[in-house]
Amino acid sequence: MRTDQLIHRCTDYLQEAGIDTASHDTKLILADTLGCSLSDVEKANLMGTDTSELIETYYHGEDDDPVQLFKERLCRRHAREPLQYIVGHTTFRYIDLKVGPGVFIPRQETEIIAQEAIDWVTSQGMYSPRIVDLCAGSGALGLSLACEIRGAQVWGVELSPQAAVWTRRNISEISRDYPDISVNYHFEMGDATSALTLAQLDGTVDVVVSNPPYVPLSQVPQQPEVRDFDPSLALYGGSADGMQIPEQIIRRAYSLLRPGGVFIMEHDISQGSQTCAFATATGFSSAQTGMDLTYRPRYLFAVK
Repeated sequence: MRTDQLIHRCTDYLQEAGIDTASHDTKLILADTLGCSLSDVEKANLMGTDTSELIETYYHGEDDDPVQLFKERLCRRHAREPLQYIVGHTTFRYIDLKVGPGVFIPRQETEIIAQEAIDWVTSQGMYSPRIVDLCAGSGALGLSLACEIRGAQVWGVELSPQAAVWTRRNISEISRDYPDISVNYHFEMGDATSALTLAQLDGTVDVVVSNPPYVPLSQVPQQPEVRDFDPSLALYGGSADGMQIPEQIIRRAYSLLRPGGVFIMEHDISQGSQTCAFATATGFSSAQTGMDLTYRPRYLFAVK
């Protein structure tokens, strides 16, 4: 069978399951299975290359049948398992993160939180800032900041033992390309809302970032990839409006920050005014809402 025929059939199969990105997902699963790039698969698709030739050119595995492996992975995607879990990794800004069951999959909109932190540190002309990432998950935010901000000392906090497995794996993997990570990124298992967690840093931190659980309990996500696979501990904000945990994170961030430090936290699009009001009531001198790539209220930016 030609590659274009295979992709067409598999795309139809995934579309039957209601997957909007069926063609892209098919190509990415095929590329990852064979160990080639997405552009290699795109080229084979356009040229009508026979799949046997594609396998012979790129597949170098010894233990698995690539055809069977591809079928199994495609069936998993048909069952609405997240694509990132199936291929085992995802990109976040300039780093590649390992992800799988038990850890929240980083989203593109969260990259804005990292950019805001980088822009603020740059504007202050700071060297070796102290940064804390509350609710670290895969480590996406904290590791990105540790890689991109020269001399940054970053502390990541995560409560879930299942998520922590992935955090530690990403620290190990990324430190191969960014050796400073081994000394600049500090990981701690603990409750990000507790006054005891990182208590030694209270009043000394320049930037606190967080992508906490914030989904309102009254608004269970309809997308199966989110509802059925993202860990509930990383998803739901603990109350009908989703604000219980974010409010606790706001309090903890305030204690960690030095005067003049900033707090940047992702939140639900329904929580903009609430997070600003709570931050101001907590003691922050200013608080405003930032927009995501689709111009929806997505994050809190507060100054102590």
